[in-house]
Amino acid sequence: MAAISGTEDAGLSGGELKEVAETARRVRDAVERVIEGKSDVVRLAVTVLLAEGHLLIEDVPGVGKTMLAKSLAKAIDCTVRRIQFTPDLLPSDITGVSVFSQETRDFEFKPGPVFANIVVGDEINRASPKTQSALLESMEERQATVDGHTYKLAAPFMVIATQNPIEMEGTYPLPEAQRDRFTARLSMGYPALNAELEMLDSHGSRDPLDDLSPVTDADEVAKAIEVVRTVYVAPDVRRYAVDLVSATRNSAELRLGASPRATLQLMRVARAAAALDDRDYVLPDDIRGLAHPVLAHRLLPTPEAQISRRTTGDILTDVLARVAVPAPAQSRSATR
Repeated sequence: MAAISGTEDAGLSGGELKEVAETARRVRDAVERVIEGKSDVVRLAVTVLLAEGHLLIEDVPGVGKTMLAKSLAKAIDCTVRRIQFTPDLLPSDITGVSVFSQETRDFEFKPGPVFANIVVGDEINRASPKTQSALLESMEERQATVDGHTYKLAAPFMVIATQNPIEMEGTYPLPEAQRDRFTARLSMGYPALNAELEMLDSHGSRDPLDDLSPVTDADEVAKAIEVVRTVYVAPDVRRYAVDLVSATRNSAELRLGASPRATLQLMRVARAAAALDDRDYVLPDDIRGLAHPVLAHRLLPTPEAQISRRTTGDILTDVLARVAVPAPAQSRSATR
């Protein structure tokens, strides 16, 4: 019986983890100069980035959803494309189209905005479900198929989408398959009083995005993602994640629980959260702290739960209380 840490198991060095944590810190500091008073929101966004995931930002209009997406994209020196989702947007407007060239007498592929490192989808639920589905292949397989030809997307690849609540006029609900491909969902919320007062000073005279310069590049982010993948997860912690997701499928208040994809993405985000804390192993607290943003948007309540005004967040809180948490000592060791 030998206790092994994440470093011994995965071959991680302290220097690699410090580089990841430092890269994340620079990105967070840059974004927080634009998005004031929302450090938890910014941290989650950066965590999803390093987990090689996709982020859905949902809230009422005017609270800074698009500003967060644009500032995160601008903090990284990489290719960025923005898509303004509208009811008349077509799938080919996203993936690209083959155009006949008079010079070559052949069809040439004109890539769409999805061929970028970071794709900002503004108000994604204002386009029809048919157009929304154009992102399904790209978000899961990091490729796009157009006219029978498959094209690989550049790495890293991240979709940051914003949406208004479905109660707002002119919106379409995201299909379950689309929601399931977003690693995490977050809400901005209204700013605190002091943060809103500071915003009047900083945003009133100029656009803070104009002063934001890249603090890292695509290659550095790609290297950080590779390091995050090797963060150690003990068997008991893996079992805890599986038990938690399985409990959502067995809940009497849910007609749709979380998918196996949700389990995988929960582990990826937990690894990234550990790396941000300069830690080479995942704790059960990492899983618990990320369960709501990673799982809640994938769940569908039963009609009875809806009548009782029970949200998926409320139900998930009860699930978290029921599932046993492994002891902290067990999460840091295993048998060789």
